[in-house]
Amino acid sequence: MRSFVTTLVFCIGFGASAALAGPPYVTDDPEPTPYGHFEIYAFALGTEAREGHGGETGIDFNYGGADDLQLTVVVPISYDAPVRSKAIHGVGNIELAAKYRFLHQDDFGWDVSLFPSVALPSFSMRIGEPHASFELPIWAQKDFGKWSTFGGGGCTLNNGGDSKDYCFGGWALTRQVLPSLNIGAEIYHQTADAHGGKASTGVGFGATYDLSENYHLMASYGPGIQNAAKTGRTSWYAALLMTF
Repeated sequence: MRSFVTTLVFCIGFGASAALAGPPYVTDDPEPTPYGHFEIYAFALGTEAREGHGGETGIDFNYGGADDLQLTVVVPISYDAPVRSKAIHGVGNIELAAKYRFLHQDDFGWDVSLFPSVALPSFSMRIGEPHASFELPIWAQKDFGKWSTFGGGGCTLNNGGDSKDYCFGGWALTRQVLPSLNIGAEIYHQTADAHGGKASTGVGFGATYDLSENYHLMASYGPGIQNAAKTGRTSWYAALLMTF
């Protein structure tokens, strides 16, 4: 269950337009925050499985540090509520990341970016991973009219304790159905991230609504379709995005 939460927080993307991608989806996009601009997500997410439920809430802070370069810091408060023991919470694994777009649709036909990230060891002794991990995905996107399709994947070096390295990927399709409303769907997969763990596959359905030029609501919800009882029967995400 924690593995899906970690992946969801890591897979972050930006934009609230016809080319919207990233949150509220697990699948990320290659579009960085515009140079000199900020995008801040106040988010909450969770999963429910046979052994209990868990999730995170926090701030996902993004800044356009240069053309085609986005700098990211994610500070989560994690919680875990197993069925047979007491719920716990605390500061989770803080993430530092940089997204660099090296191919553009105007020249190549697709936007393509690398989005490496480092998750720091958890400050809490009770929740989060006690060791650092490193993730390197590649994401691609193509826009056509009111439609946008994006996806990709990568692997995470996460070897420590019961954890092990794992890989993930996903693909999504979105459409601008109204001037202020974007909807979409995705499918995503992750290999087992723990010794004795199970691979997971899920689908999700999401929407983003523009309250104004600077404030946007987003949410997604979907079921697990592979090893769901163990890895997550349902998953959800909600956020207020502030852009300026």
